[in-house]
Amino acid sequence: MSDTDTQRVVSDTVATETQNGEPSFTEAMEELEAILQRIDGDTIDIDRLADELKQATDLLELCRGKIRKAEVEVQQIVQRLDDD
Repeated sequence: MSDTDTQRVVSDTVATETQNGEPSFTEAMEELEAILQRIDGDTIDIDRLADELKQATDLLELCRGKIRKAEVEVQQIVQRLDDD
């Protein structure tokens, strides 16, 4: 499997996966970008800042978990191909 194929598998896995009502990787990243724009653009009320930062932290953890899961899946696929 080429590096491009591996990247495609990771990308497809993290972008489309949804479990237990969780946002997909793409949805989580879009929301993170929206939060950053609100913070950077001074359009966020100071009373909401802590809530926005908490949500951003939760979304980052979600994305990291999805990336780790995809990496494991890719490693397993590569291992199976190497074993054949």
